[in-house]
Amino acid sequence: MNLNIRPYHSNDKSQLMTLIRLNIPDYFAPDEEADFEEYLEHHLDYYFVVEVDGIILGSGGFNRTEDLKTAKISWDLFHPDSQGKGLGSALTRFRIQEIQKLGGIQLISVRTSQLVYPFYEKFGFETKEIVKDFWDIGFDLVRMERPLFHPVDK
Repeated sequence: MNLNIRPYHSNDKSQLMTLIRLNIPDYFAPDEEADFEEYLEHHLDYYFVVEVDGIILGSGGFNRTEDLKTAKISWDLFHPDSQGKGLGSALTRFRIQEIQKLGGIQLISVRTSQLVYPFYEKFGFETKEIVKDFWDIGFDLVRMERPLFHPVDK
């Protein structure tokens, strides 16, 4: 397997929109498709695609808060057939390393759902808040944080 994580380019958008549709309704609420498109067009800061053998199978990024002290993991999504094969872990480790290179960041946060939060626990994230039905009915918000440098990174 030839794994490549690279910066997002606007010509990747149609493939990523297909990926999010493949994850609705299992991991994303239907309304989130338009939110993701808006993010790609107007709000991304650092965003990456995951390719295996030249095929885009996933993506995810991070944004910095205005005070530049927190990095927020954003919009992780993967082709359903590629989930559970280590690609999300590779992307998460990659992003943590990229965040550590920036300087000034003290905290990494992620807003996810009750379906995915155990994945982030493996990287040292701790649940700080749960809001039932936040994203949509049946899609709770789980807000998690961890310090920039964490023992699990070694």
